[in-house]
Amino acid sequence: MKARIFVTLKTGVLDPQGKAIQHALDGLGFAGVNDVRAGKLIELDLADGTSEAEIDDMCRKLLANTVIENYRIEQVA
Repeated sequence: MKARIFVTLKTGVLDPQGKAIQHALDGLGFAGVNDVRAGKLIELDLADGTSEAEIDDMCRKLLANTVIENYRIEQVA
């Protein structure tokens, strides 16, 4: 079983990487970009039977800093 974890900064948390991307896009002539928020994607190859609760526990304990980040779990068949 595979799972994808999408981790993003919470609203209101400064995103210097996103700002750098936005500035670079503007410099390349893509002036229509109003804001950029950068995140990360983590792909897990899990043993069959790994529960959603276990994956959630992994996220809370290691994969995401829940003080400043949100995460979303997507299970892939």
